[in-house]
Amino acid sequence: MVNAADALTLRRYGPSPGSHSHDHFQVLLGLEGTLELEIEGRGLRVAHGNGCVIEPGARHDFESRRGSLCLVLDSAHAGWAAYAQHNEPLPAQARPLAQYLASALMQGRPLAQAHGPALLLEAWGATPSAASAASRRRSIDWLQLSQWATREWHRALTVADLAQRVHLSPSQFGARCREELGLGAIEWLRSQRLAQARLLRDSGLSVAEVAHQTGYRSPSALTAALRRDAPGKTLPAAR
Repeated sequence: MVNAADALTLRRYGPSPGSHSHDHFQVLLGLEGTLELEIEGRGLRVAHGNGCVIEPGARHDFESRRGSLCLVLDSAHAGWAAYAQHNEPLPAQARPLAQYLASALMQGRPLAQAHGPALLLEAWGATPSAASAASRRRSIDWLQLSQWATREWHRALTVADLAQRVHLSPSQFGARCREELGLGAIEWLRSQRLAQARLLRDSGLSVAEVAHQTGYRSPSALTAALRRDAPGKTLPAAR
């Protein structure tokens, strides 16, 4: 049965920026051009062959400088929750379906509106097993994580804290660190803390104050960490 809140539309976006939120999921499927989005501070792009799911209540800003066309599904179906704020190529079976539904909407075919939402959900693979797989491969915004950590260095952050922040287990987070940054999780954590400490130290703060703000046990612990880090040594940055 089709949910009364489900609605498929074709929407063209232009260079004028917009901003709003919804009390339902909004699924965007790129057909032409590129739509730039910022969802609760996180940047995403929906281009041809890509899709994005915006969760209920998420404030999003959007514009398309050169124009874009998207198939848009407004839906209250909880099955979309596993894909909220993902930005990825559409599943292979969803791409021709999106094109067909867009064509059918332009031709006013009623079955597209009646059955399209359920077919899209099925084609996207929003089943419990697929949702679990999506959770295991949830993307990590390393720059955003680093910025969050910068505000939290005053406490003794652990790998578990970082993993929880991105909704992964510590072991999953460690594996993703090695895979995407070429560093162990503890090494990345230390490099980020040390980089912030060096930045504060260069700004003129005392060693004691920097140690306090970045969670080092003592000024001498910070001094030792700075000495161990050879001058000019660089570590992979957050991406």
